[in-house]
Amino acid sequence: MPYIVDFENVSTVGLESSPVAEALAGLRANEGRYYRNKYGHVFTVSPAGEVPEVVERVSRILKEERDIVISSRPLEATAFDVDGLRMAYVFYESGLSVNVMYSIEADGKRAVGFKLADGMEIPEELASRFKFARQKSKLAGVIRGSYFVIKGEY
Repeated sequence: MPYIVDFENVSTVGLESSPVAEALAGLRANEGRYYRNKYGHVFTVSPAGEVPEVVERVSRILKEERDIVISSRPLEATAFDVDGLRMAYVFYESGLSVNVMYSIEADGKRAVGFKLADGMEIPEELASRFKFARQKSKLAGVIRGSYFVIKGEY
């Protein structure tokens, strides 16, 4: 069942099994606020098992672009189009959020972003490959993030 992310009353609904559920909920709410404020888009997520095509697409891009396989269990996912971008998000039990930004225009921006919920360790599969910058958020505390540019066609 889809869940509309509320960034005013942050909830751990759907994320309860995460050891950093509160911080991951804040991270998810931070994303929801961003899309509402910038694009007027209502950020809605579904249990990962209800949208396997989203999880599979994100997993495929990670594997084919950088030979990355996320070991944590996906909890929630979403996909939507906004302002010429095809977006996909997967929120993992470990506290990791992976997003794919894929411009519909052939010469547009295409990238994978990683965000780590406050309190989680950098996942082993990412630790030696990426440097993470810190960003403060009222909703999520300290978010650590990194990204890479997508080179292939998906």
